Amino acid sequence: MAREGAQVVDSPHCPQPHAAASVTQAARAVKCGMETSSPSAAALAPARLDILRPDDWHLHLRDGDALDAVVGHTARQFARAIVMPNLRPPVTTTEQAVAYRGRIMAALAKSGIAADRFTPLMTLYLTDNTPADEIVRAHASGVVHAVKLYPAGATTNSDAGVTDLLGRCAPALQAMEKVGMPLLVHGEVTDSDIDLFDREKVFIDRVMIPLRKAFPGLKVVFEHITTKDAAHYVRDADGPIGATITAHHLLYNRNALFIGGVRPHWYCLPVLKRETHRQALVEAAVSGSPRFFLGTDSAPHARGLKEHACGCAGCYTALHAVELYAQAFDLAGRLDRLEGFASLFGADFYGLPRSTEKVTLVREDWTIPDELPYGNTTVVPLAAGESLPWRLES
Repeated sequence: MAREGAQVVDSPHCPQPHAAASVTQAARAVKCGMETSSPSAAALAPARLDILRPDDWHLHLRDGDALDAVVGHTARQFARAIVMPNLRPPVTTTEQAVAYRGRIMAALAKSGIAADRFTPLMTLYLTDNTPADEIVRAHASGVVHAVKLYPAGATTNSDAGVTDLLGRCAPALQAMEKVGMPLLVHGEVTDSDIDLFDREKVFIDRVMIPLRKAFPGLKVVFEHITTKDAAHYVRDADGPIGATITAHHLLYNRNALFIGGVRPHWYCLPVLKRETHRQALVEAAVSGSPRFFLGTDSAPHARGLKEHACGCAGCYTALHAVELYAQAFDLAGRLDRLEGFASLFGADFYGLPRSTEKVTLVREDWTIPDELPYGNTTVVPLAAGESLPWRLES
């Protein structure tokens, strides 16, 4: 077996030991967590891959100057994206969601991207006080496609999140079940006595199972899953459930946070887990099961707020997400399964038409930029300065 951390990459923003493997070296040395000495797989791998344009079913776009800086990256890669509502203040009403969508479309225009090139799919931020009639309004709008559950305190801008899901949120959940609007779940408990690496597993027992028992017809997306426990739960559960998986959780385990020092640009929530969990996520993603689909959880933060005494959680992958996923599927020897995961299964789960436009990935090394403009500062993309073996043609 390969050692834990064999797929960890260097970062130009933190001194690294010479022995640390780069993303390109890791791609050559590791396949699904297993060592390989045979070049035959690489020799037989395709030099290009045509797939339907993917969708991103979990994305953070921020607002204001930050939105202007990042929206073009997503629009050049994806046809649609489910946009998270954890702004300040959070997007809790249909009116706010429609207004936010308008700002996204204005930012697209500033980026020189045609309005029909990318479709933002809006969400509401569930609170203890979300009324059932707001769910009905949101569904009727044709703009809002889901509602997001943040347990209070779970992640960035989640302080307005839910404290009593099956109690105070029951009317909203009943309305969602009735109209068929999905609940998108950040699946971690926030109790201070629960180890950070165990919070997803505990969430399944404490929250997910009771939730789905109380509302068996509710469509649920277990967002950005990070553990073998979550992957197997979604795989084996009855009823309408899906899960998104990020590229960084497919490619990296928790060692990535600590190679050569603390590396803040690999810090996200839910946090990266052990190698056994990463392998389980890869197995789920490449399985061909329609319950697993692409969600980048790309979450930009200014470089100074990441490289900080209390650094923000989030990995910025919108610039190169499709290439990162291609690498993960390539390492698993299942590029033939990438289109289903990236382009088909999410649209089917949400009841939306599949994309009809094709995009092309070519096997060509290119270097991820060290940093990108972000308002009056910069944002550092995941694996900045490293080489990727796949490039998405414009």
